[in-house]
Amino acid sequence: MIFSYFKYFLLFIPLITSGCASISGPSDPRDPLESYNRAAYAFNDGVDQYLLKPVSEGYNAITPDPVIKGINNFFSNLDDVIVIFNDLLQLKPLQFASDTGRFIINSTLGLGGLIDWASDMNMPKHQEDFGQTLGYWGVPQGPYIIIPFWGPSTIRDSSGFFVDSAQFDPVWQELEDGFPVNHRKIGTSWGLTAVKTIDTRASLLKAESILNEAALDRYTFIREAFLQRRLNLTYDGAPPEEEVEFNEDELFDFDEAEVPAKNPETIK
Repeated sequence: MIFSYFKYFLLFIPLITSGCASISGPSDPRDPLESYNRAAYAFNDGVDQYLLKPVSEGYNAITPDPVIKGINNFFSNLDDVIVIFNDLLQLKPLQFASDTGRFIINSTLGLGGLIDWASDMNMPKHQEDFGQTLGYWGVPQGPYIIIPFWGPSTIRDSSGFFVDSAQFDPVWQELEDGFPVNHRKIGTSWGLTAVKTIDTRASLLKAESILNEAALDRYTFIREAFLQRRLNLTYDGAPPEEEVEFNEDELFDFDEAEVPAKNPETIK
């Protein structure tokens, strides 16, 4: 399918452009592409400030709160399809049963997901994706990277995003099935993607004011918040404590002021 190749081409855009970036002495080992990432961040921020943010503010201004809540629930219910498949891949049978029941209840009693009855029935919303699945099985996250028109990610998570989209996301699946002849499917899928993007951006308007007040360097603040959140999601809220790695030759060398430490990337 044409769209399949296009999606995989998008995956390699940040890798190609990062190879052309000028990188000068990054201070954080998790962010070796900082020079490129800051340029990509500035580009995304421009798109946001001149397009997404104004549209999202208008969306919030004219859309009643119950409608916004229903739209948010609808897309959350679609995302549960991705969660369910990754529950299986991470060998979480109880969570798989809960998330499957959640999806069935909200898709039926909840009128296609517009009403979240499952949360009131002790079936909480979970966050699972293929990037977390890769982390679950010990794949390191790789460098932090900002993808144009998308945002913060890592090499592992960006790969996981495209696997989720290609294999599990109902909206992207509908769009792929529409190529090359079904224009109605294509229009519907792009329309849903646009609404989801605006709805997501609108939900972040309040958080943005906190970010502007708290962050001296927005880029660094967002990077740290993203990496910490992904770490917590990968380890289900209980990331491993830092382990101290001792060099046997230096263990009793009292002239050494520091002991190198590392944060493990793999799951024990």
